[in-house]
Amino acid sequence: MSTTAQRRVLLAAPRGYCAGVDRAVIAVEKALEQYGAPIYVRKEIVHNKYVVQTLEKQGAIFVDETEEVPRGSIVVFSAHGVAPSVHDEAEAGKLATIDATCPLVTKVHKEARRFADEDYDILLIGHEGHEEVVGTMGEAPERIHLVDGAEDVANVKVRDESKLVWLSQTTLSVDETMETVGALKQRFPLLVSPPSDDICYATQNRQVAVKQLAPEADLLIVVGSKNSSNSVRLVEVGLEYGAKAAHLVDFAEEIDPAWLEGVGTVGLTSGASVPEILVDGVLDLLASHGFEDVRIVKTAEEHLTFSLPKELRRDLRAEAAGKL
Repeated sequence: MSTTAQRRVLLAAPRGYCAGVDRAVIAVEKALEQYGAPIYVRKEIVHNKYVVQTLEKQGAIFVDETEEVPRGSIVVFSAHGVAPSVHDEAEAGKLATIDATCPLVTKVHKEARRFADEDYDILLIGHEGHEEVVGTMGEAPERIHLVDGAEDVANVKVRDESKLVWLSQTTLSVDETMETVGALKQRFPLLVSPPSDDICYATQNRQVAVKQLAPEADLLIVVGSKNSSNSVRLVEVGLEYGAKAAHLVDFAEEIDPAWLEGVGTVGLTSGASVPEILVDGVLDLLASHGFEDVRIVKTAEEHLTFSLPKELRRDLRAEAAGKL
């Protein structure tokens, strides 16, 4: 058993909110301030239980499908993006829309449309059923083929092996994605890569930080929800790079004290949709078990910010002008 004096926490940096999540959450908060409750949100604005519960208390109503939103209401599209058909549904229901899609996801949508217009078959690396994948595939369903990991490569069927490009879900493991790309290139030597890496900067940075601390971690705790792809990946990356054990938790109270028995070093990080208050809760719990020595493992600085959705900016500007 490790003594209390030996117990420490390696706290990953960067961790938590990325620019796209921050923008999406603020968009819902500003919409509630600007237009009043209720504001409808299609799907979870981001994949985090605490964030959704907090916004619900403020007057946001989360729905699974656009048709659930009362005619003439305001609906916010989540950070994960939607297919063009969803915009059509909103227009048919006379809904005012606020598109909180992360700009990095929007970039992938634009790439999908461009390559489809140029008559490429598009191999989209991602997880079946994930909202981001569903939205991206909706841009060109007749041209996009989902590849769910390297083991799925053998199942791919395309029209012309000389007109192939790969794109990726933004929240995957970097290593897993490149393994799949390698398998695809082995089968399709003429496969074209996208003009820039689709895996988002925040996903990469959080994985790099975990890779750095994992070899020293007797236990890795990742704060995040089970439906958060990037949070799940952090657990997998931690185990792959040497953490002796790893667990995903939404809240500090989900931590089983038995996990801490015999542990000297706890690695701690959080997914890109996790507010820092949840990490603070875990740090408080760990301190109560003798893990008071907290050391930061910093592998990158993040300064990127995104402006609010254009629909909100327009109305906020109009309101400001009216007060002059």
